[in-house]
Amino acid sequence: MRELAAIALGSNLESGFGDREANLREAVKRLRGLGEVRAVSSMYDTEPVGYRDQPRFLNAALLLETELPPHELLRGLLEVEQSMGRDRVGAVEKGPRVIDLDLLLYGQAVMATEELSLPHPAMQERRFVLEPLAEIAPEMMHPVLGRTVGEMLARVSSA
Repeated sequence: MRELAAIALGSNLESGFGDREANLREAVKRLRGLGEVRAVSSMYDTEPVGYRDQPRFLNAALLLETELPPHELLRGLLEVEQSMGRDRVGAVEKGPRVIDLDLLLYGQAVMATEELSLPHPAMQERRFVLEPLAEIAPEMMHPVLGRTVGEMLARVSSA
């Protein structure tokens, strides 16, 4: 069975692929190996959150139609990150990175395991996640909050 997954992308370092934009484009290309890319948002230049002493991010969102179950999709995202040079071991939490891929939504799945929480537990608080996602999927529903991406963005924007 195919499910629609929402994935957040971010980059704030140059790499062998080029600048931040080139990193996001390379990640999109590699994500095609995990399913069918249905939509890709524009890229948004954003301030870092949490660890502030780092370059600005370029963020985007992508909709992927996939046959992979959620945990396998997550492993695929982590493999793409690693193959592009991201090393999560010993890295500063929320620090600089060539690529960051977060599984935000997977159909209407709700789960919390050691490895994966769906929906992404902080997505409703993050403008840098909601803005690109609202561009391509404003009516996509958060299965726990019962709000659309567009509604969540409006709440973050007015806060």
